[in-house]
Amino acid sequence: MNSFPRNALAMVDKMTATAAEAPAKTIAFQGAPGANSHLAAMEYAPDCLPLPCFSFEDALDAVKQGIAGSAIIPIENSLHGRVADIHFLLPESGLHIVAEHFMRIRHCLMAKSEDAKIKTAMSHPQALGQCRHYLRARDIIPVAYADTAAAAAYVAQQEDAQAAAIAPPLAAEIYGLQPIANAIEDEDHNMTRFVLLASDAVMPESNGPDDFQLMTTFIFEVKNIPAALYKAMGGFATNGVNMTKLESYQEGGSFSASKFYADIEGGPGDPAVDRALEELHFHCNEVRLLGTYRQGRPRS
Repeated sequence: MNSFPRNALAMVDKMTATAAEAPAKTIAFQGAPGANSHLAAMEYAPDCLPLPCFSFEDALDAVKQGIAGSAIIPIENSLHGRVADIHFLLPESGLHIVAEHFMRIRHCLMAKSEDAKIKTAMSHPQALGQCRHYLRARDIIPVAYADTAAAAAYVAQQEDAQAAAIAPPLAAEIYGLQPIANAIEDEDHNMTRFVLLASDAVMPESNGPDDFQLMTTFIFEVKNIPAALYKAMGGFATNGVNMTKLESYQEGGSFSASKFYADIEGGPGDPAVDRALEELHFHCNEVRLLGTYRQGRPRS
């Protein structure tokens, strides 16, 4: 916790103490108070107790240690792609995806005074990437920092009048900065997908034909033979299972066999999904389910 800027620490300590009184209601998030993940936790569960954590690993550890009932982690953004490497973080943590949440992201440029001559803008690399055209057009130099709200806290405690932060508008209010420009993201469809992680897996049931479908997330490693991925994917096509995401990645310094992260519509217990997963197992060295949960928004 001491890695936060000192003007954020008092609020972090207060939120941590409050969360300790009701761990089951606590949702851990990465970032200082006022970060987008803080807003996502409150939007997903308005009565939750949000717990600020300096890193993604700290947020997951809070769940593993029973300090928090769940953690909310951003995994992908509509403008700038992958946020957290969930395919590395989640398997190591032993936690399960139990829900997803989509949140519209709005960025505010903030500084110590309204008439500041801004030369630099500090924020999380994702936020900087989502505002890169705005910054380039104004010759503002982007400076990476651990998270958006912590960047605002850092700028607020410095003496540099030409430094600004990019963060949610709430951060300006919390840390006493002046909003210079609102909604500076490059596109108005800037959306981040968050997942909620918990110690115990869930198997939600459909509430009826009008309910959003289920999603299942898993990782797998294909056998190192020709056309292994093509064959592994065949079961989803022949059984009519919609795969909404497929990403490859390497692990352990080896380039001999790729691992893959995937999202599909549906869940175990659905005959079509069960058949597709059975065929996937046949063509893989490893298949690991990370969670089945309701869609936060429809995919099709």
